[in-house]
Amino acid sequence: MNAQTVRRGTSASGAKRPRKAAPRARTGAVSGGTGKLAGWAFGLFVLAMAIVAVIALELPAKAGRAIGSATGEAGFAVDGYQIVGLKRMDRRIVDEIVTEELRQAEEISGGSRKPAQALVSAEAIRGRLMQYGWVKDARVSRRLPDQLVIDIVERHPAAVWQNKGQLSLVDAGGIVLAPVPLDRMPDLPLLIGPGANNQAVQLNKMLQSVPTLKPQLASATWIGRRRWDLAFSSGETVALPEGEEAADKALQRFAKLDRSSGLLGRGMKRFDLRVSGKMIVRLPAPPPQPQAPEVPS
Repeated sequence: MNAQTVRRGTSASGAKRPRKAAPRARTGAVSGGTGKLAGWAFGLFVLAMAIVAVIALELPAKAGRAIGSATGEAGFAVDGYQIVGLKRMDRRIVDEIVTEELRQAEEISGGSRKPAQALVSAEAIRGRLMQYGWVKDARVSRRLPDQLVIDIVERHPAAVWQNKGQLSLVDAGGIVLAPVPLDRMPDLPLLIGPGANNQAVQLNKMLQSVPTLKPQLASATWIGRRRWDLAFSSGETVALPEGEEAADKALQRFAKLDRSSGLLGRGMKRFDLRVSGKMIVRLPAPPPQPQAPEVPS
């Protein structure tokens, strides 16, 4: 007797057990089917790992193209893409970037209509997207076997920047997002002057401390790259001193006086806060006096 004989169900006396033969045959068939499935699964796993290797290891161009083309022929080819998170940015820009990368991958793979996943550079797509102001972040991922997913995080417009006759949307950090047509001006504060967009963070921080004044702000002009003039919707201008700390204190003091005395909306023209501890008020020009009629001599 040996182990094989016992494993196949033979008794110690050598007598065979025919009733066990049929179950053994069925078990063998199941094992064979399982082996085929395992083989297919292993093959797909190897192909997927090949894609990862080409992408991660940046194999030499010739070897990378060969492996990439092989994975494409096995079904790991880009057949479409999905764009997620796009709200304000022009979708045509994203389409142009993605289709250009797919076209280049098609050329590398020998003109195939569906380029192999491994030959499409997700980093190249992301790099081009990040050059646009609207894009705060972008992630390009592969949804195997045949899809790309482009996930875009957009910046939010916070103001309109006017500089040298041009109007541009900017975010809270002053990053330029897009041009603004005159006939489509959004209801956002207006920043005026060279470099005003770069001071947007400091201005927003200052306005957060005066919640009663912030909604009334019509525009902010960056004067001489040193200080702000704030224009309010009621027609007055507040001239702030130079320096972030001095300007913040002066504006908070003005907001307190406005709450107690109602400075805005009373017809004043300008409140000059540039001298510490003082406020110089400019009154509107008096209306012209009617001229007395000439008396004939």
